[in-house]
Amino acid sequence: MNFTDNKEQDGKQMSGMHSSKQYDQDLEWIRSKVLLMGGLVEDQFRDAMIALEKGDEVLADRVIKGDEKVNRQEVELDHSLTELIVRRQPAANDLRNVTATGKVITDLERIGDEATKIARSAKNIRSRELLLPHHYQTLAGMSQTARRMLREALDAYARMDREQAIALMALDAVIDREFHDMMRDLIEYMSAEPGTVAAGLDILWAAKAIERIGDHATNIGEYVIYVVDGEDIRHTDYRLQFQGTMI
Repeated sequence: MNFTDNKEQDGKQMSGMHSSKQYDQDLEWIRSKVLLMGGLVEDQFRDAMIALEKGDEVLADRVIKGDEKVNRQEVELDHSLTELIVRRQPAANDLRNVTATGKVITDLERIGDEATKIARSAKNIRSRELLLPHHYQTLAGMSQTARRMLREALDAYARMDREQAIALMALDAVIDREFHDMMRDLIEYMSAEPGTVAAGLDILWAAKAIERIGDHATNIGEYVIYVVDGEDIRHTDYRLQFQGTMI
């Protein structure tokens, strides 16, 4: 190889290094925006629960209106990811990270939708005093579990922390059990007190929305496993797979 060939080869290597560095910077910028979107949906979820607990229709309307911002962020980030793929043409391992990030964006948008459902339930409830107080306490307990899952899912995604992802996924069984217990109690209560059916159904829809938020947080944990291990564990019994490591 002559000097000219060496220069050309060096130029190609430098160009490849530059492209790789630029790709990393572009992806990290997108990931930082995804985490900001995560913070927004966390706020939406928190405010929806406050609106439900206090019967605050103004706050509920604010949550419903705020979903428009979540939707805009989803569209903008989807476009940024598409542009990243076209411009940088990531290799297999990098493409896995990009794919997972796109799925995280989708789940965050859906969490925003679930927060909106809770806010709508808050607006619909008119006879709060007709429901036993422990139904609200149960909802509050469920929401604490779901908020913990969402917070840990975002943290695991930010740090690509496999162990934290596994731990948060274990909480999905907890929130599922809480939802089914509450559904049974509510059905029994509404059967005994027919006048509470309308408000009881709104409480049930809110509980289902909280349970779905836990599902979406679990999805984010699964995407972290996908990036770190290269294994797609969706629709599998990962509890057996990670037996001994899940809390």
